[in-house]
Amino acid sequence: MPFSISTWNINSVRLRMPLVERLLKERAPDVLCLQETKCPDDQFPSAAFRRLGYEHLAFNGQKGYHGVATISRRPLSIVEKRQFCGIVDSRHLATRVEAGGHSLLLHNFYVPAGGDEPDPEINPKFKHKLAFVEEMRAVTADTPDFSASILVGDLNIAPLENDVWSHKQLLKVVSHTPVETEGFEAMRMAAGWVDLMRMRVPPEEKIYTWWSYRAQDWEASDRGRRLDHVWSSDNIKDALVGVEILREARGWDRPSDHVPVIASFAWE
Repeated sequence: MPFSISTWNINSVRLRMPLVERLLKERAPDVLCLQETKCPDDQFPSAAFRRLGYEHLAFNGQKGYHGVATISRRPLSIVEKRQFCGIVDSRHLATRVEAGGHSLLLHNFYVPAGGDEPDPEINPKFKHKLAFVEEMRAVTADTPDFSASILVGDLNIAPLENDVWSHKQLLKVVSHTPVETEGFEAMRMAAGWVDLMRMRVPPEEKIYTWWSYRAQDWEASDRGRRLDHVWSSDNIKDALVGVEILREARGWDRPSDHVPVIASFAWE
């Protein structure tokens, strides 16, 4: 079986633990990266994961907000919990995992959403988001202590025209404004990351990983955005077998507004 990593903004891990269990039983990724866990470390549902065979856990959580966690069948060690913009919150977790003969540095990110008003002069949340993305330039794909790197998470920006349901209608909507998308892609390329999802799906085709709770019928309206991403260092991009977006999970009982994304590599 290929080595697989799944990323999912779960929007409260304790509330949606039944959905996580379903994903792990049905898809069994080797590693699961969760965002927006909304859970202090001492209240993380570790026992439930261990019962499912995921005995290696790392988390960076806080009460009620944000939070990231990386769950693995394989041995896992924490490398870093980085802070951005001088703000103490739980938006990043870097771990080490071995796969395919590589010592992998795995980054799990939850980038700030940025609020509703796309003007940094009047919206401090948007200013924070832009500064956060700019600081991510320092998180480079090539590092001396690891043979390869992978970065996943809810990055809260849909950078390409076909990463949203309507490019024209969302140009002034946070997550797809030019200042965000241009800065985001400039950061990704400067840091040496390969967008693995777009390696498999050409830019001319739509990709969504998020559908708003505000839609009465999310599936019928299908007004989605690609806010969740999977990147890698250049030296392992050719090992990618595929990237699957589990669109059906948006229709599960009491769902997150994001769906899981699973990247598979030609490693055991």
